[in-house]
Amino acid sequence: MEAVETLYALSPLDGRYASKLDELRPIFSEFGLIKRRVEVEVAWLEALCDAPGIPEAAALSDDGRKALRGIADSFSEADARRVKAIEAATNHDVKAVEYFIKEKIADTPLARLSEFVHFACTSEDINNVAHALMLRDGLRVLRAAQRALTDALAAFAVETKDVPMLARTHGQPASPTTLGKEMAVFAHRLNRQAAQLDAVALPAKMNGAVGCYNAHIAAYPDVDWEALARSVIEGRFGLSQNVLTTQIEPHDGMAELFDALARWNTVLIDLNRDIWAYISMGYLGQKSVAGEIGSSTMPHKINPIDFENSEGNLGLANAVLGHLARKLPVSRLQRDLTDSTVLRNMGVAFGYALVAYQSMLKGLGKIRVNNERLAEDLDAAWEVLAEPIQTVMRKHGKPNPYEQLKALTRGKRITPEIMRGFIHSLDIPEADKTRLLALTPSTYVGLAGKLAEGGTGIPARDETVDSEGGAL
Repeated sequence: MEAVETLYALSPLDGRYASKLDELRPIFSEFGLIKRRVEVEVAWLEALCDAPGIPEAAALSDDGRKALRGIADSFSEADARRVKAIEAATNHDVKAVEYFIKEKIADTPLARLSEFVHFACTSEDINNVAHALMLRDGLRVLRAAQRALTDALAAFAVETKDVPMLARTHGQPASPTTLGKEMAVFAHRLNRQAAQLDAVALPAKMNGAVGCYNAHIAAYPDVDWEALARSVIEGRFGLSQNVLTTQIEPHDGMAELFDALARWNTVLIDLNRDIWAYISMGYLGQKSVAGEIGSSTMPHKINPIDFENSEGNLGLANAVLGHLARKLPVSRLQRDLTDSTVLRNMGVAFGYALVAYQSMLKGLGKIRVNNERLAEDLDAAWEVLAEPIQTVMRKHGKPNPYEQLKALTRGKRITPEIMRGFIHSLDIPEADKTRLLALTPSTYVGLAGKLAEGGTGIPARDETVDSEGGAL
């Protein structure tokens, strides 16, 4: 797209973010939809020719098969424009594809098959398969970006698995954790949602005007039409045949996919907000990039714009995904057309999601750990050791341990001396007392490091670490 055109784009996906979406544009654009429709029409025509019991279609020669498949394989922008020109006259987008194919085989040996183009099909027989293929292709792009992001996050988690950090529950100081363990939580969550996303099967149908093979049986009652449709849906395209539908495939599989994708995105929104908070608290810093400006008036600022951009675009993606998932499975009686215009926005949802993933990945590449700030907060929170002390007191049956520690610490500034003095006063076995005296907020992290490394599933990156703990 020319730069001057992007200035007038109605959507930022075709304007500001156009250069980020080159992988999705051939899939979800009008060109992509028409190309897939042509591919499905060609596959159905080829299947008719290969089917026993349809002598009028007749078997294809090797050259005929090659020529027929070439219509789809070599489909060009000029071809798409021709389809649009036909649509301008017919006011029907799928019929325009049928007429286009008939034009392509006219005056060739394939012309005898002209009336078998779109034979016994309703438009949705073509559309639902095309849409499923578009989603499958688009999902491959998103999953590649998701894997790159999750791998980067998991690697960061392993690198920082032993970096102690004061946890905050309800925004207040809580039992310490490690930075890596908290990042590993998100890597684990994202991987779980990805597995559910990968498990969604995309169904498709090719069973006629109301799903009963009416016209098919009227023309060729002895053909196994269900098996023939399956040969195209599953054998040719690797989708899952839905054998019981109305005029449309009910879109329940699509809704499952969109909901699963939205859940993955929701986990990422949560991560964006947590990293934003860690940056705000000074636990994480951001590398300064030469030439970049953070604020038009405050020269010192390095704003967490990548994470904010990611969060905002994830919200837009999920808004569209949510509408798709709620609307598409609902269609009046055997069919209404409300799904048609909505389905044209699948690429919008995928586009906003991809922009968000790219922003998040960029942001992860710029963050660095501020060990001094992390240590400062931990050293100011000795009260968090009230938990292990009262737990050991419980172990030995001491009276009211929780209440004693509450009286000592709640709402008070606790120093190491106060906490250790209390431990010295306890009548507990020397081994437990020694262990409690050795504790500091920085060492009271339980199994955080082990959990961080075990929960990510990948080894740490082999990178140099700078003086402040961040990967260079």
